Amino acid sequence: METLTKKEEEVMQILWEIEKGFVKDIIKEMQGEKPPYNTVSSIVRILAKKGFVDFNQYGNTYEYFPIIEKKDYRKKIFGSMLNNYFDSSYKKIVSFLAQEKDLDEEQAAEILKIIEESENKQNKQS
Repeated sequence: METLTKKEEEVMQILWEIEKGFVKDIIKEMQGEKPPYNTVSSIVRILAKKGFVDFNQYGNTYEYFPIIEKKDYRKKIFGSMLNNYFDSSYKKIVSFLAQEKDLDEEQAAEILKIIEESENKQNKQS
């Protein structure tokens, strides 16, 4: 699964939210200044080529819908971030959050507990 550009991800977030829609529906949901119709149409076609969306064709009109689930993309992106920026260490992520995002000790301990429980669960299944 490929990583998406910022604009592609913005369109996917909208499609995950609305579940299916035409280009005009996607534009309607966009925040701030609305991009040109052709720009959004091009982005959605790229997403289709990348295998993120599919479509139903009604004459010359296309209704797009996601075929990659948001949770699957989130898992891939998080795994990539974990490997590339935190040396596959959950503790480094928690440390980063504690330093950069004002994570308090209680929240950090809770996160580590969740991670440890998950790892223990996975080890038991292996």
